[in-house]
Amino acid sequence: MNWYGLAILSLFFMGTQRFLYKVSAERQCNTAWTTFSFMATVAVLSTVLFGLSETGVPDIPFLLFIALVNSASFLVATLTHIEALKHIPTGVAYPIIRLSTIIVVIFSIVFFKDPLSLWQIVGIVLAMAVIFILTRDLHPDQETRKNIKRGILFVFISLLAGAVASISSKFAAMHTHKMAYIAVSYTAATLVSFALREKFQTEEAEPNHRDAIFIGLVMGIINLAGYYTFLKALSSGPLSIIASIGGMHFVIAILLSRLIYKEKLTRWRLLGLILTIVSIILLRL
Repeated sequence: MNWYGLAILSLFFMGTQRFLYKVSAERQCNTAWTTFSFMATVAVLSTVLFGLSETGVPDIPFLLFIALVNSASFLVATLTHIEALKHIPTGVAYPIIRLSTIIVVIFSIVFFKDPLSLWQIVGIVLAMAVIFILTRDLHPDQETRKNIKRGILFVFISLLAGAVASISSKFAAMHTHKMAYIAVSYTAATLVSFALREKFQTEEAEPNHRDAIFIGLVMGIINLAGYYTFLKALSSGPLSIIASIGGMHFVIAILLSRLIYKEKLTRWRLLGLILTIVSIILLRL
């Protein structure tokens, strides 16, 4: 499978995983426990898979550096993403958080000199338009307005941290052993999220952590498949295009939220879905 096919596959995996953030938030799970279970699952599986591989790590100091950068940024992005969903609707949080794609695309074009065709440029513009269209479709109720400031703060932090995580992933995909990198990155995130479990045990958080652990387990299995295919795509494809494709995974999360939690699918969200499909097609040309 070429980099484009891998990017599309990663899109579906990551979209499903991001929907599980919504499930965790809806069930009022302790965010740190969900994240701990998620990170621990990926850490264990990736460590086992690395141990079964026959290839070594060419540059251990670089592996440790890039893995820790990614671990810190991805952990912050995950924690703040789930917390944001406790304060503002899915249709508000996901599109704004995915504005991180703009930062990644600009960095990729400037730093990596990604060669883009006219159709691919149009596809990237459409991908950005999807975010703005879905952001426009906001009609917060009175309760949402009370939480909007706190939610937007979490969203903004998640946006910046997500951009750093995507950029560091490109360097890892190009210069180190993918499974070893995943193992180190997620092991570090596992330890930190475990240390934060008491801090996130608010009055609203569910004291029974069974749901949080189960959701995190499923999330981890899906994420390992999605993130590995994402890294495989990045190892041979342009970051600007792959990030634009991956950045639209929130559409899947929104659709699943519509099906499971009956969130409204307005004409703007339907238009966003259509433009998402068109932009993915254009990014292949």
